[in-house]
Amino acid sequence: MMKAREGDFIETLEGLIFDVKGLVHPRERVVAYLRYLEDPSGDRVRAGKRYVKVYSLERREAILRERYPHYIYYDRVFGDYMQGVPVSHVSRLYRPTEKVTELLKKPSLDRVESQAVRFVETLRGSSNIQPQGIRLSGSILVGLHREDSDIDVIVYGRENSSAVYNALKALMKEGSEVSPYNVEDLKRLYRFRSKDTWMPLEEFIRTERRKPMQGKFLGRDFFVRFVLDWNEVGEEYGDRTYVPAGYAKVKAKVVDDSDAIFTPCRYLIDEVKVLEGTRASPLREIVSFRGRFCDQARRGEVVAAQGKVEKVVEKDGTEFFRLVLGAKRSDFMIKV
Repeated sequence: MMKAREGDFIETLEGLIFDVKGLVHPRERVVAYLRYLEDPSGDRVRAGKRYVKVYSLERREAILRERYPHYIYYDRVFGDYMQGVPVSHVSRLYRPTEKVTELLKKPSLDRVESQAVRFVETLRGSSNIQPQGIRLSGSILVGLHREDSDIDVIVYGRENSSAVYNALKALMKEGSEVSPYNVEDLKRLYRFRSKDTWMPLEEFIRTERRKPMQGKFLGRDFFVRFVLDWNEVGEEYGDRTYVPAGYAKVKAKVVDDSDAIFTPCRYLIDEVKVLEGTRASPLREIVSFRGRFCDQARRGEVVAAQGKVEKVVEKDGTEFFRLVLGAKRSDFMIKV
């Protein structure tokens, strides 16, 4: 079994690079999505080889089905076809916990690396957390960043995440090197995200502008991903099974947002009204494995959401339903 989690990256024997999704994985595979692959026309270079970054989920799956079908499998626990790397096909596991130390040992850093290290140190200093609680992920982690690349930060653990989240809010209010997105920045972000996640522009701006985990540091885009630490996960592969049950649009009240800032994120809901599609009861939570749905709603707010309905079956036979966001462009969640 390979202990991999959200924010880690995997390189395969063929040289494909996948980003790990979630915190629960089967023993023989790691659930991960294709992110980079070698391409002579690619705009990213590492060790003399050119790579291309694959953005849309549809494109990632299409490439694998056509050229590397062994990285798509049916998962009996998650009840669906997944992208995943067999442990036997892993040539390297990239961990964010090792990257900052690696960069600090380099004789010289490029501009992106230098700003990334400075951003991590700024957040660590403002939040007073230990160095191991905050690390670097994304293209910098695998050495495939460009001059215009974002800074992707990973924070581990509830306590650390709360401290960094609050530090980001304070830094943005101070008008320091850390700044929130302005309207033009959000319109640019909307043009990118709306390609595979639908939402009216006005709702997008209203929702995204209150998220402190994204913004700019010294003019460079950043995204901070909060991840539960290993001792906080509370679920092992097979503890629950997930069964596809349909697709629905619902209206509900968020009653617990304690997992809202984390990836995967979760919102416990009540007062559920099915507006369209599959009627399933009890529908207890809205979840997503995509960072764009983090911090989407707060406790006490009423939301409209649309996504895949899954039946969750506990080991003792207890059943409930959840709404899963992020697999389709039509999936959304907005405050109403």
